[in-house]
Amino acid sequence: MASDADDPVRTNGAERAAAGACDDDDGTDASDLTGEDLVLQYPATEEPVVDGETLVAEPGAVTALVGPNGSGKSTLLGGLADQLDPDDGSVLVDGRDVHAMDTKEVARKLGVLSQESTSPDSITVEDLVYHGRYPHRGFFEHVTEADHRAVDGAIEMAGCDHLREREVGSLSGGQKQLAWIAMALAQDTDVLLLDEPTTFLDLHHQLEVMEIIETLRDESDVTVVVVLHDIEQAARLADRMVALKNGEIRARGSPGEVVTEELLAEVFRVDGEIEHTERGPRVTPLRARDDDGETPEDAEDASPSPEAE
Repeated sequence: MASDADDPVRTNGAERAAAGACDDDDGTDASDLTGEDLVLQYPATEEPVVDGETLVAEPGAVTALVGPNGSGKSTLLGGLADQLDPDDGSVLVDGRDVHAMDTKEVARKLGVLSQESTSPDSITVEDLVYHGRYPHRGFFEHVTEADHRAVDGAIEMAGCDHLREREVGSLSGGQKQLAWIAMALAQDTDVLLLDEPTTFLDLHHQLEVMEIIETLRDESDVTVVVVLHDIEQAARLADRMVALKNGEIRARGSPGEVVTEELLAEVFRVDGEIEHTERGPRVTPLRARDDDGETPEDAEDASPSPEAE
């Protein structure tokens, strides 16, 4: 069981959860999460990565952010997660600006799973998951029955009960991801933000993570925003999709509305075919486009023939 010593676990913005204790919230309604006119920039960049975009996450639903590498997906999620202070705009949870809330309240509203979470290798999975309870108690308060129930429920939902006594350093990449997801679930927040939770995982663990997110959608009032690299995976999982390119939102709506051949060409620079199935759009990539939006065949057709020369 986790001790009440200083928290050795770092989850970027989520470490604010260790700020102290507050009583459990008995509300059951799904929370609204809105990023309004967000301008997001890193110190090392001269121009904003995201410049004036607005995103509304549907309460109690799964919203997937998709786009090519460097499109601003993770940056936008970082702004929503209170990990990156906006140069302009605001992030609202249930109509309240997160920057007007104290750290304890933010940590109880927003659960974050980033790509850069770290912990000591010697910590057990159970102890790691108990760190998700820090927003609900102070450093010197004893673990409560509510903490025990939340941790047991999170471990069960994440499917990692068989790993409970294992040290994190001994786990595979997929097993570690399940443990971190369990910690985020134990935090028991109204909003859960996940940054590419299936990246680098084998197919088995990818499906496990997707099933966890589906369970959250179907059996709870948690509002989920998830960055996914695989557009077909996102279309199968999400209720709503937001497609970005160069820091701009190019499309938003249901998977059937967003995943089109036109979007593949414009945003992903890929020619492909879309087949609509009961499980959502099925994407068959055919060929890549160059930076000018042309396929190799287009360029060949446009080149002069030897006879013309």
